Amino acid sequence: MMAFFNRRTVLAAGLVIGAATAFGPAPAQAARTDLVLGVRLEPPHLDPTAGAAAAIDEITYANIFEGLTRIDKEGAVQPWLAKSWSISEDGLTYTFSLQEGVTFHDGTTFDAEDVKFSLDRARAEDSTNAQKPLFSGIESVEVVDPLTVKVTLARPNGGFLFNLGWGDAAMVAPESADTNKTKPVGTGPFRFSNWAQGDNVEIVRHDAYWGDPVALEKATFKIIADPAAALASLLAGDVDAFPIFLAPENLPMLEVDPRFTVAVGTTEGETILAMNNKAGPLADVRVRRAISHAVDRQAIIDGAMFGIGTQIGTHFAPHHPAYLDLTETYPLDLDKAKALLAEAGYPDGFTATLKLPPPIYARRGGELIASDLKKIGVDLEIVPLEWAQWLSEVFKGKDFDFTIVSHTEPMDIGIYGRKDYYFQYDSARFDETMAKLDNASATDERYALMGEAQKIITEDAVNAYLFQLAKAGVWASGLNGLWVNAPIQANDLTGVSWD
Repeated sequence: MMAFFNRRTVLAAGLVIGAATAFGPAPAQAARTDLVLGVRLEPPHLDPTAGAAAAIDEITYANIFEGLTRIDKEGAVQPWLAKSWSISEDGLTYTFSLQEGVTFHDGTTFDAEDVKFSLDRARAEDSTNAQKPLFSGIESVEVVDPLTVKVTLARPNGGFLFNLGWGDAAMVAPESADTNKTKPVGTGPFRFSNWAQGDNVEIVRHDAYWGDPVALEKATFKIIADPAAALASLLAGDVDAFPIFLAPENLPMLEVDPRFTVAVGTTEGETILAMNNKAGPLADVRVRRAISHAVDRQAIIDGAMFGIGTQIGTHFAPHHPAYLDLTETYPLDLDKAKALLAEAGYPDGFTATLKLPPPIYARRGGELIASDLKKIGVDLEIVPLEWAQWLSEVFKGKDFDFTIVSHTEPMDIGIYGRKDYYFQYDSARFDETMAKLDNASATDERYALMGEAQKIITEDAVNAYLFQLAKAGVWASGLNGLWVNAPIQANDLTGVSWD
């Protein structure tokens, strides 16, 4: 059995380790049609078009809500509610042909009017969509006929079809859009059944689904934030699966238990020590560079994640072909860090707050980072926050100095061009690079521009880039179809079944 702390090849390959293989076949069991799936966080609500929390998409994406396109388990764009499309030669006009016979869970018909409503709503001036910039380049949405819609862009966007595969681009109906936060109504193969606040969210199979029927009749998303409770529930059989297991230190024990399959893969989760670029000392790039030189990334991976994770030096997924390894831009160098602080006018350091959301990578990592920064004279006051508090104070209110968070949205380096984003970065050079990327269609040209964007944010030390969050999943032997890797924040149950 592979040693637990030597997982780089496991992560790269997205390897699935079935303990039953080592111990012989698991006992046969009757096929089931229900599933209890453990999740870390309770979503603030259930409307993916009106919130930034990954916990929303982890329940609703592909299950309740669908978009014109979808991101599959390999990270590729696939047709979905749009069965096909054509693109004009100038790259500005997309004409989508929609699936026939699609209805929402309340029985209302899905057609081109709903596409227009959804996209216009997402890009509206008063839009509450957390990814509103994804839709800002849309100039118009025109209904050609009930099954054809034409979207015209103000400028070419080579990533437009990918953007339409985000949960934030889910199709919603005007009849139910206002109540989707508590009673979500989509077109997916599952419909919402019940939400027991603080405990679970239940979805059931939608028998009138327009596409291929799913095997599961019911799925319950059990909310368990405590790692010890997660392990206990798994061992007791109260929970069948944790696609993202909370206690990586327990994986070696579970790997040798024939009742379980352990699957370690990759995510889109760039885990960063985010810095408020307009707050006190952190407004000085020299201070941010000093912080980057003072953080021991590998120690954080080992101490907070028990060795599971890949060091990063920029905000980009290492498994993407355009990724640049910039980890040596800021090697661990305390003398260099102190010199930069002194140059910036802080020879004795300074005090600041470190506001931490609930995930274990943040809470555990925060203690280690506070210890690292104390060595260069930066004293951090650690402030634990619940998820709703973090969204309110840090993400929306920008009331923070430091925080730790994993950005799990795919291909999201574009957030560094948003002037009102929570870390408040502003760079004309970065904006120019992203504008060129939007106009580029050739793969080589796009990858080169993505590389330039990575270099810019690293040189500016916008944040201290820590590690790519691994996806360590554990589920009962005999359960098939859960994703090993996470190219998008989702627990797609459409292909899940029991032996």
